[in-house]
Amino acid sequence: MIADLLALLGPAHKRRLYTYFAWVVAYGVAQGVATILLVPVWEALLAGDTAAALWALLWVAVAVVVTCVAHYVQAMRGFAVAIIVLRTMHECLGDHVVTLPLGWFTGEKVGRLSRTTTSGTMMVAGLFAHLLTPTIVGIATPATIAIGTLFFDWRLTVAVLVCTPLLYLAFRAGGRLVGRGDVLDDAAAVDSGNRVVEFARTQRVLRAFGRGVEGYAPLDAALEHQRRTGRRTTWYAVLGIALGSLTVQLAFTLLLVVGVTLAVSGALAAGTAVALIALAARFTGPLAEIGDYAGVLRMARNDLSRLTAILDEKSLPEAPAAVALPEPGALELDGVTFGYEPGRPVLRDVTLRVPPRGTTALVGASGSGKTTVTRLVARFWDVDSGTVRVGGADVRDQPTEQLMAQLALVFQDVYLFDDTLEANIRVGRPDASDEEVREAARLAGVTEIVDRLPGGWSSRVGEGGTALSGGERQRVSIARALLKDAPVVLLDEATAALDPQNERYLTAALRTLAERSTVLVIAHRLQTVVAADRIVVLDDGRVAEQGTHDELLAAGGRYADFWEARSRAKGWRLTAAG
Repeated sequence: MIADLLALLGPAHKRRLYTYFAWVVAYGVAQGVATILLVPVWEALLAGDTAAALWALLWVAVAVVVTCVAHYVQAMRGFAVAIIVLRTMHECLGDHVVTLPLGWFTGEKVGRLSRTTTSGTMMVAGLFAHLLTPTIVGIATPATIAIGTLFFDWRLTVAVLVCTPLLYLAFRAGGRLVGRGDVLDDAAAVDSGNRVVEFARTQRVLRAFGRGVEGYAPLDAALEHQRRTGRRTTWYAVLGIALGSLTVQLAFTLLLVVGVTLAVSGALAAGTAVALIALAARFTGPLAEIGDYAGVLRMARNDLSRLTAILDEKSLPEAPAAVALPEPGALELDGVTFGYEPGRPVLRDVTLRVPPRGTTALVGASGSGKTTVTRLVARFWDVDSGTVRVGGADVRDQPTEQLMAQLALVFQDVYLFDDTLEANIRVGRPDASDEEVREAARLAGVTEIVDRLPGGWSSRVGEGGTALSGGERQRVSIARALLKDAPVVLLDEATAALDPQNERYLTAALRTLAERSTVLVIAHRLQTVVAADRIVVLDDGRVAEQGTHDELLAAGGRYADFWEARSRAKGWRLTAAG
């Protein structure tokens, strides 16, 4: 666990951690020394030697002062380190998560990440604020007392040494029991948390089919499983704590028997025997606290392991420096094969070149790999084989900042931040002037939205853009792309399910984008497809055809079938029965 903490904090904070440990050990040793110095006080008092008792008591006072100073310093340093650990953990997690491929963010892993960044990090930080000090002191103080007994009677020291491995094994077993319960409880909590979020997100569907009143079976099952797991976890905790406490009491009983036996046999003076028995009680006291904390420490260790497991997830390799871009605005896939799961490729040996400027439309059945092409261009994943080039350079050779500076992305599911309209457009280019923001908004049709809202440009759009309609959110997304003025624009189903007014705005904006950028668009609407300069037809993860609209119709292949089916569907209308 300490090794994981050192690796997490890094060299910059390693000295702080060691200094904290040193002060905690000093605090524990000082406590042990103060306790040992009480033995001469007892002996002198029982012998009636008041002067000797006062001198011995003076040394105890010095030891107590040292103990108080050590306690204060280690407490302050512990809280300081706890804050550093908490901040460092969040920074490390944040810096690492943004380097992970998007395929990592499954529902289960997002739930794990959420739990780790909240309760998990607090538990690890609590190690320094609350747990490590009593644990280290619980070892250092008894160890100091055990050494101190050598100065009074070696036989009691032997008894202490006999108890030590028994206590260690008991604490280890108790900690494992609590830790095992914590693993089960954590898994159940993550699962139920995911189901709660799922239940909240699917409210529209559940209510639409009258299922909101009856409950949600997956959530009910997860909560019931968590309840049963909680009961098991409680039993594990009770058994673990009871095992440690029972062993501590047995150890004290053994030391008590040894001390009484030595006193009765005359091997020890009565005063010394009484003092050593009190010393034995002080020896087992901190150990009892370790028994109480052993399970919590194991839980913190589990949380730290989960955190380091996330940090050990493989990042997308990052290029060290910017590279030359011999062909700005060009896109190319060269022999690309890729699958989201091993052995199940979505793209199979795809070779495709998109020249700079103009619009290229990707057409194909659902699951043919259209969206995957745009995601690989944006390097949300790395290909299994082949090469993806943007601007004439391999995306793997370009730093993320350089690659994303060339791309503007507009997807069907637009996310707007809970901020003003203007701030959401400025996401495209934060340093843009007010005039540039207004022009991008005008081209995308956002000005009409601004004029209608009471707050104008300062109107807040709500979390996820809930204050706007789907088409209006798309307009804001297009405005971002226009403002960014990137060499390449990727549009995934951007015009799907839009009303005529929103589609008119978006179509005009697409024409503007195509005049100055390379536009790669996925669309099923005939108007968008026909307007493209070039059409690429994907089928079962391969490029089936490519060319202009007229060329592909003349070829009579899959595009012609697609066009005929869409043309027939466009003419459908509802009529009265009979």
